[in-house]
Amino acid sequence: MEKKLLLGDEAIALGALHAGLSGVYAYPGTPSTEITEFIQGNALAKERGVHCRWSTNEKTAMEAALGMSFMGKRSMVCMKHVGLNVCADPFVNSGMTGVNGGVVVLVADDPSMHSSQDEQDSRFYGKFALIPTFEPSNQQEAYDMMAAAFDYSERICLPVLMRVTTRMAHSRAVVQCVDVPRQQNALNYNAVAANWVLLPANAKKRNDIVTAQQAQLEQDAAGSPYNIYKAPTLPPPEGEGKYPLGIIASGIGYNYVMEVLSTPPQQGEDGKGLPILKISQYPLPKQLVRRLMDECERVLIVEEGQPFIEDIVRGVYDLKNVHGKLDGTLPRTGELNPDFVKKALGMEVGQCFDPCADVAPRPPALCQGCGHRDVYAALNEVLREYDNPRVFGDIGCYTLGFLPPFRAIHSCVDMGASITMAKGAADAGQWPAVAIIGDSTFTHSGMTGLLDAINENANITVIISDNLTTGMTGGQDSAGTNKFEAICRGLGLSDEHLKVVVPLPKNMPEITQTIRDEINYKGTSVIIPRRECMQTLQRHLKQKKAHPQPLPKGGESK
Repeated sequence: MEKKLLLGDEAIALGALHAGLSGVYAYPGTPSTEITEFIQGNALAKERGVHCRWSTNEKTAMEAALGMSFMGKRSMVCMKHVGLNVCADPFVNSGMTGVNGGVVVLVADDPSMHSSQDEQDSRFYGKFALIPTFEPSNQQEAYDMMAAAFDYSERICLPVLMRVTTRMAHSRAVVQCVDVPRQQNALNYNAVAANWVLLPANAKKRNDIVTAQQAQLEQDAAGSPYNIYKAPTLPPPEGEGKYPLGIIASGIGYNYVMEVLSTPPQQGEDGKGLPILKISQYPLPKQLVRRLMDECERVLIVEEGQPFIEDIVRGVYDLKNVHGKLDGTLPRTGELNPDFVKKALGMEVGQCFDPCADVAPRPPALCQGCGHRDVYAALNEVLREYDNPRVFGDIGCYTLGFLPPFRAIHSCVDMGASITMAKGAADAGQWPAVAIIGDSTFTHSGMTGLLDAINENANITVIISDNLTTGMTGGQDSAGTNKFEAICRGLGLSDEHLKVVVPLPKNMPEITQTIRDEINYKGTSVIIPRRECMQTLQRHLKQKKAHPQPLPKGGESK
């Protein structure tokens, strides 16, 4: 078996390809982006014609994956945790439709909010939708689980949610890969229309079937090779019928537990005196939990994210015997690490890394030369002329306009919220009400808000700051590139109030006057400042230099 050094995201991607993947559907979002990018650059994916173009948003990605599944082929949907909110409608309903070809919904959660608005734990979605959830504890498991998840999805005729976290997604380990990748499924017509047409009469039947499956799913989890009960090799202390402590650990939390217990000194040599239950497949196997609880006086629950397992266990057992995030034994927010686990086990914690006090902090900032800088400079100059202007921001690089030196936006809630919040503020009587949104975010979820505004001719000014890419996640293709004027016209916006400018310092008089004119217009207007992202521009110039176009026959170099 070939060995490769892979990120967790790369292990997931390669595992999916080797499991016979036919299509990946995704919208870029840290920490999940590298999965699709790996597949886009993989030779096997190109050889097999695996679909790997970016989707407009997570909802369209989920629906397209279901379409591929309907035809019998294996598909994967990738997103970050807040993207699961965007595709919640088709995701939850996919539990009712079931699948034909296997479907894996890969969600990367972001504890500590390194690049996110919240610490949402996607395991709750799996429980809510009655869909089994896999949670790998290391990169090898992440690779192996892809084949297991696709097989399981097709066996139980349900999608499988696979949940990873930032540390798993973005850390590397050696992974053993299969010698011969599985072939893709053949196209088939086995999907039963009555399952997929969710009229109430059909959906009620499916609801009964899926609900009845839950007991079997829990039994499957109890027998899963990824859920392991590690019985102690040492007996309980003399004269006691129970072990003083047992551990339930899930996902990467299990990795931390094993790292701590393999580092002397520890309680029970190499953890031999501690019963440990590893959880990597849900629904939570209660029979394994009961066994641990029966054998131990107290139980520590180590899980990355919210206290999902702990909530379930505390609903059944004596609260004083269950320890974890809810009683403060482990921190409720942020990422776990081995030191937190050591402290919870009563072990000595070594000296933590303490950066030099003389090192100046470096908060994130817009790149020098970025077109967003010129947009904010012009916007701030104009808005000084008005009383109490409000600027509603969105998700992207330009969210950094909240920070010095610009301090230009007043809100940023979720993808696409800028336009609809500006409209709501204008409905309340606010003027000026300005929305600023990026090109990729606009096509992701801003277009419908603009349609609402146009239909009511809301008194707002919308700035679509177009840098010709999805810049925040590394320069992926943007779905609407070169289409924004046509989209706005198609939504009903008049040409008179659709303006395109080039955000450069030399164009500042034109830009400021355009912003001023459109703010003073009592209705919906759109301004599109367009200039390529500095990062992708430099990349394209390097590529052009490395691969110059051949001169036409008889032509001369210019």
